[in-house]
Amino acid sequence: MPNPTNAGITIVQGDITEQDVDAVVNAANSSLLGGGGVDGAIHRKGGPAILAECRELRSSRYGKGLPTGEAVATTAGRLPARWVIHTVGPVWAKSEDRSHLLASCYRESLRVARELGARTVAFPAVSTGVYGWPLDDGARIAVAAVREESADGGGFDEVRFVLFDERSYGIFAAEL
Repeated sequence: MPNPTNAGITIVQGDITEQDVDAVVNAANSSLLGGGGVDGAIHRKGGPAILAECRELRSSRYGKGLPTGEAVATTAGRLPARWVIHTVGPVWAKSEDRSHLLASCYRESLRVARELGARTVAFPAVSTGVYGWPLDDGARIAVAAVREESADGGGFDEVRFVLFDERSYGIFAAEL
C-alpha cells in the first residue's frame, strides 16, 4: 500500500509490534497489566520486562491504575522500539462526548515521547477496537491531535499511524 504523508505524519498498514521506531504507543487498559487487542499483542511480543515495569508503576505512582487520557512509558522489552508509551483511551458513549479524552491520549503520548527524546513514534487507532469508538470519528480526532502537537515537526522526525486492516488504513488515509 502507498504511504501517505502529511508534514511528518505517515500511515502504514501493519503490525504495531513490528515497527522500528523509538516509541510505540500502547492502547492500554487502566490496569497496565496487559489485555486484548493491541495491548495484549504488545505485552506478548515485548515480553516480561514490559509487565515488570507496569507492575512497578502500579505499586508506586498508579496504584488505582492509569487514568483515561494520560500516558506513561516503560521499556519496550523485545520489541524493535526502545519504549512503549501506554495510554488509556476512553470507552465510546453515545450519550457523553468524551472526545477530549481521546485527543488527550495522543497529546499526552507525544508529550511523554518528547520527554524521552523519541524522534519517531507509532500509534494504533486508540479506542476504536473493543472500546467501541467509531473509526471515522477516532481517525478525525487522532489526526487533528497529532497535527496540533507535531506542528512544525514538534520535535519529531515521524509520527506514524499503524493500522491493522485495510478498512482502518483507508479511513485514516482519507482523514490525512
